Amino acid sequence: MVLGWNVVVILWGAYVRASGSGAGCGNTWPFCNGEVIPSQWATILAFTHKAIEFTHRLSSGLALAMVVALYVWSTRRFPKGHRVRRYAYLSIVFILMEALLGAGLVLFDYVGKNDSVGRVIYLAAHLTNTQILLAVLTMTAYFSLAPSPEVNRPAPRELQAALLIALVTSVTGAIAALSDTLYPASSFAAGLAQELSATATLTLRLRLLHPLIAILGGLYIIVVALQWQKHLPTRLGAMAALLAIAQLCAGAINVALMTPNWMQILHLLLAAVLWVLLVMLTLRACEGRA
Repeated sequence: MVLGWNVVVILWGAYVRASGSGAGCGNTWPFCNGEVIPSQWATILAFTHKAIEFTHRLSSGLALAMVVALYVWSTRRFPKGHRVRRYAYLSIVFILMEALLGAGLVLFDYVGKNDSVGRVIYLAAHLTNTQILLAVLTMTAYFSLAPSPEVNRPAPRELQAALLIALVTSVTGAIAALSDTLYPASSFAAGLAQELSATATLTLRLRLLHPLIAILGGLYIIVVALQWQKHLPTRLGAMAALLAIAQLCAGAINVALMTPNWMQILHLLLAAVLWVLLVMLTLRACEGRA
């Protein structure tokens, strides 16, 4: 449940960016325009920028509380030194970093139409921390639901590479999505002209690079996942391969439809689920090798 809620928070955060609501609460944090509860705050059904951003902050606060509760539960359910407790503790560390990074987006004004190199670097760091948070939450859930002996052997190199590729693809995808928000194109040809322009910004250059990384990386993940499917008594490999295929198709549809918000959110959801599956497949492979 905690893992699922954090995925929801990530998706809502993407909608905050896609809808241009990042500055909905001004440049103050954690309060909204300096207020604990914003005055004249419209309901979420109104989809005002303030409502969207404030709701994201509330959902993020709930996610933090749930992770803390997860750690408390782990201390009561598992003995001292158990890996579930370790991963639950790491979940608190990374979700606190997530909160600080989220606050930095607002305080450093890396929202709205800001297209600086600093925002690109910051976004990459933010996304990397998000993926690590999902990974440790996945490990917490995995080992709490399917206890097994401690495995200290390193993960297979090809799966380590698959995780790294998935991370890089996600980072470039987040930057490409930012570019779609800042520089919307009316057609594929118009978008390509923007990216190939001599005055193109870094975000536009990375938007052009992302599909290539996604295609090559996706093919690698499919091959590796199917390879491990043959060696493990689990369907995780097949599921990861099918999801990677679905993700490639979703990316193509996203480009064909000129990146509507709903398709961007669906694309991100598939990426998050694929990441979780790859983490689980890696854990299962470590057990299989042992």
